[in-house]
Amino acid sequence: MTSEPDHQPQKGSRGNASTIAELEAEIAELSTNLAKMNKLLAEKRTNSTNHHQATKALDTTTVDEPGQPPALTSLSLTEKSQPTPQTQEQNITPFDVSGGVDEHGKLLPVDYNKLTEKFGAIPISKDLLARFERVTGHRAHRFLRRGIVFTHRELNLILDRYERGEPFYLYTGRGPSSDSMHVGHVVPFEFTKYLQDVFDVPLVIMLTDDEKFMHSPKLKVEDVKKFTKLNAADIIAVGFDMKKTFIFSDFDYIGGAFYENMCRMAKHITINSVKGTFGFHDSNNVGEFFFCATQSASSFATSFPHIFGPDPKKTASIPCLIPCAIDQDPYFRQCREHAEKMKYKKPALIHSIFLPALQGPGSKMSSSVDISAIFMSDTENAIKKKINKYAFSGGQETAELQREKGGNTEVDVSFQYLTFFLEDDDELERIRVAYEKGEMLTGELKALCIKELQGFVRGFQERRRKVTDEIRDEFMRPRKLEYRGNPNPIPKEAKGRGKEETK
Repeated sequence: MTSEPDHQPQKGSRGNASTIAELEAEIAELSTNLAKMNKLLAEKRTNSTNHHQATKALDTTTVDEPGQPPALTSLSLTEKSQPTPQTQEQNITPFDVSGGVDEHGKLLPVDYNKLTEKFGAIPISKDLLARFERVTGHRAHRFLRRGIVFTHRELNLILDRYERGEPFYLYTGRGPSSDSMHVGHVVPFEFTKYLQDVFDVPLVIMLTDDEKFMHSPKLKVEDVKKFTKLNAADIIAVGFDMKKTFIFSDFDYIGGAFYENMCRMAKHITINSVKGTFGFHDSNNVGEFFFCATQSASSFATSFPHIFGPDPKKTASIPCLIPCAIDQDPYFRQCREHAEKMKYKKPALIHSIFLPALQGPGSKMSSSVDISAIFMSDTENAIKKKINKYAFSGGQETAELQREKGGNTEVDVSFQYLTFFLEDDDELERIRVAYEKGEMLTGELKALCIKELQGFVRGFQERRRKVTDEIRDEFMRPRKLEYRGNPNPIPKEAKGRGKEETK
């Protein structure tokens, strides 16, 4: 399906350009973005180690950074396909994300049910969600209520610990690959802030500047260190509590107890296991193979003696909860496999789906392609222009057909964005029903989406302007954190209700 030409013409139509000059400017802009995609595609082919990988690169690109939605493919932008399309299976790793390709060469959306089964993750059941609300005394975040955060590993055990008043902490991160963040980057941090507010526990945020340098042929050390400072300020603008939050750069922090844990983990990880988990080949550099141990080290409380104390005998039993996108699960499956061999607690995880790009199902966000995403630095006019021109519509070809047949909210990007950002459940359901019945046109739905995103980005930009270098440096200074945990714990002997809720 496409956007309705009666009221939301696609880019390049005369409905969007009142003069020849404006039309030519739009064509030039599109050509520039297509050139960027062709460059990315060429780099992907160059880095491939065999013909199969080079062909597959037409449908998958490098993920922007750990824990974030992956990059937009050139196929979804140019609507090109192979001369003889071949079906391809879904492929999800921390570096490559593709929902697959059908027999017509069309990109498919990610099948999360299939992915959950493949990874062995556990769906968040209604019973577990109810227990989360009962134990914490807080309403579940809209991401939990709507299945955006949808699977877990041992969240029930974290709830056990919270209920008993036993310590744990939160751990998440970002790979600083660019100087700006888009809404897809901010979404997981918003959920992490919610968890910090609910649990009142320490939070560590890992900025993997080392991994970004090693994984990207183009980036220099100086580049990623600059991005780290800018991204740290963006993360702070989400609203984290400084007293409970430690943000660190791998380049600056790694050493001492943290490095010791990296080495302990590395000793258990084999080259073959990394190849099997991440799809690496002999051409991947040594740093990429080793990084699994680096990312795992943040899962252990002993890596942060300034927060939890210097005695590993007392801190080794403190687990963490990791909110992340499900493509990051392979890293922590490796970590969970070896944690107990190191006499540590396994990290618990809670997984989210990906925020779709403007081009819709089968396409992915990219910091390198402006028309693929809403950036946190975008003006209100830029947001309006992007949604109106590029947001894939589940509506019919004309306004008349839309009123007759209604639209498809499952593929409509504007509705999907409202699912992520609109807080009111009743209003979201009203919009869904109206659009699917044909009582609402695509232009009206896009207008609602534009308003919601403009407000979200505006609030972020107001907070971002208040983040000074001094505030950023304090967040990144190793120091003792202040937190309370559960103010009304239940004694351990009275516990025992969470184990049956693992599934």
